[in-house]
Amino acid sequence: MKNRRDFLKAGLALGATIPLLDLGVFAAEPSVTVTEGAANAAGPRPILVSARDGDRVAMLDQALAALGGIGAFVKAGQTVLIKPNIGWDAAPERGANTHPSIVGRLVELCLGAGAKSVSIFDNTCDQWQRTYENSGIEKAARDAGAKIINGKDESLYRETAIPGGVKLKSAKVHGLVLDSDVFINVPVLKHHGGAQMTSAMKNLMGCVWDRGVYHNVDLQQTIADFLTLRKPDLNILDAYHPMVRNGPRGKSVEDCVEMRRLFVSTDPVLIDTAAAMLLSYTTDKVSHIKIAASMKLGSMDIAAADVRRIKLS
Repeated sequence: MKNRRDFLKAGLALGATIPLLDLGVFAAEPSVTVTEGAANAAGPRPILVSARDGDRVAMLDQALAALGGIGAFVKAGQTVLIKPNIGWDAAPERGANTHPSIVGRLVELCLGAGAKSVSIFDNTCDQWQRTYENSGIEKAARDAGAKIINGKDESLYRETAIPGGVKLKSAKVHGLVLDSDVFINVPVLKHHGGAQMTSAMKNLMGCVWDRGVYHNVDLQQTIADFLTLRKPDLNILDAYHPMVRNGPRGKSVEDCVEMRRLFVSTDPVLIDTAAAMLLSYTTDKVSHIKIAASMKLGSMDIAAADVRRIKLS
């Protein structure tokens, strides 16, 4: 697997778009001390937690602690939907799907907070049983106590109006998205041939039955449109070793670059802006970010956000 320095040297040869990687506010991130249960800072600024240089579970624990712990989002007796990226029949090291360790730990935390149930699903691109199994997510989630739901059962989707959509006016949406008390979006960061990048907003495409509608209408606009139906209550981005070429499926582990990062925010537009910066993509290329911000579905102003940086080693 290539490391981050190799990625920077390779530059355009890897297919990363213009210009050289500029992490802006993420370039220097001192260690911070976080306390479990710490209250969110007062004020209207959106919060982005940026964790780096730890294993996935440690970064998840520390990032959630910086937001007040999972109990700030999940209350006793609530039903929880965790929506990872489980699109592809690929082993975890390929970077095509959310890493199972993050999903399993998140299930444990939600149930530990008193959740009545935690459900996992995705409308997969590959055959769903193989994809669930070979991604490692099914076992990790089931072992932690989650319900594993078939995302390829059309009867579980309901035709739903999307009144705020510009191009996506309606869609068959999975009932778990519509009915769960808490909706947690857990994408993996990677290159995408059509949308340029898969992150928080693009991951929600797996909530609808007919994914082809997005591509046939206006992919960038429809990605933003879906947020007008329901925004996730929390977004957790696995950016430990992003796929930087040949996405979204990838061909081998050589398509991934180890960056050891994890971002958490309630604002999917903000988290996608940070993800694009990490990969040196511009919002002109990943235009659903700019579109969503213009629709006032979130903020792409990193400089004005409350960025909470955590460095684990």
